[in-house]
Amino acid sequence: MFESLIGFSALLVLIFARVPIAFAMALVGAVGFAIMRDWNATFSIIGTIAFDKGLSYTLSVIPLFILMGNLLTISGVSHALYAAANHLLGGARGGLAMASIVACGGFSAVCGSSLATAATMSKVAMPSMRKFGYADSLATGSIAAGGTLGILIPPSVVMIIYGLLTESDIGKLFLAGVIPGILGVALYMLAIVIVTRLKPSLAPKAEGVEPFTRREKVGVFAVVGLFVVIMTGIYGGFFTPTEAAAVGAATAFLITLFMGNVGAKDLFGACLESARTTAMIFAIIIGAEIFSNFINFAGLPDSLADWISTLEVNAYMVIFGIVMIYLVLGCVLESLSMILLTVPVFYPVVVQLDFGTGVLSDPEAVLIWFAVIVVVVTEISLISPPVGLNVFVLRNVLPDVPLRTIFRGVIPFWIADIVRLALLIALPALSLWMTGVI
Repeated sequence: MFESLIGFSALLVLIFARVPIAFAMALVGAVGFAIMRDWNATFSIIGTIAFDKGLSYTLSVIPLFILMGNLLTISGVSHALYAAANHLLGGARGGLAMASIVACGGFSAVCGSSLATAATMSKVAMPSMRKFGYADSLATGSIAAGGTLGILIPPSVVMIIYGLLTESDIGKLFLAGVIPGILGVALYMLAIVIVTRLKPSLAPKAEGVEPFTRREKVGVFAVVGLFVVIMTGIYGGFFTPTEAAAVGAATAFLITLFMGNVGAKDLFGACLESARTTAMIFAIIIGAEIFSNFINFAGLPDSLADWISTLEVNAYMVIFGIVMIYLVLGCVLESLSMILLTVPVFYPVVVQLDFGTGVLSDPEAVLIWFAVIVVVVTEISLISPPVGLNVFVLRNVLPDVPLRTIFRGVIPFWIADIVRLALLIALPALSLWMTGVI
């Protein structure tokens, strides 16, 4: 265990020295394993991990879902989703901000990426909210918070990676994210209602909504249809999650062509961006696997589980401690790196906790419930200072909006996320009801 702690310390030093997280994890893991074993075994493990992950059939779901999201981004369906939400909610005070939340939730359901959702919806929603006199803080806060839904509402790349790390059923993980995702949308909208009542100047009441065109209606039906095809295919037993990703990418391509106004340059750009994102994710996965091998060989998960068992504390207190660790790490690490770094350490500990009788008496239920907790905490980290990746994405897309303004705008949504996290911990059935494990 002592070697693992030194390794974590070295890793944090490298991260703060601005070494890319993928290379930092690979370097620390390789050197640590070599010191404990030898370099021949280390090089053998590195080669095996890189080969297995690079050619993994299961991991092929990642580039396919990323491609699907990028194709839908260039197709213009994000505009259609926002127009539909605006048509329903735009007439109320704060309605455009609520429409941004709903549209982000809908786009997340077929995109799976929080950063892509925030970047895309900022270009769609921000001009409309500025037109009607919304404060930049509320406008950017609603987009940044709504974008976090991309890693929870299925299909979610983060859920896929969690399933691969813990060997959990990815289909059940997708289902587990549905109710928490809807709850997140509802609480975000409630936050908008509260802040606009306390300070009406943030969101002047709109006098009407913009017309809902035929093309936008087609876009909404296309997105809903794609989501239904993916989810029905997985849970109806027609195809696996990997096959669902392939079907989704192919369908997204057809939707993009049908929506029109997309040229060969746009399609090439979407494919290139998908390749870049995939390369980044796979590099982090390989680095995390090398580091995970080192800490497992050093015995950290087993030592941690043994130490917790000697404390004789309530299982929920352990979960509370893990959540606190995630909240702290989320202030300095980006979401994917944090999950790949911590889940291999924490999930063996969580599975061994005694939650007594009830819905968490089954280890599979515990793993699925813990997945939702981890993802929601990760969502919180996406809008938490000083990193808050969604906030920095908006800052890059909207350079005229000060960073402090965006962080001020996300505070009500951050509080709403803390409330949701408390509900999900206290009521595991919210995460497990649709999965069939209770």
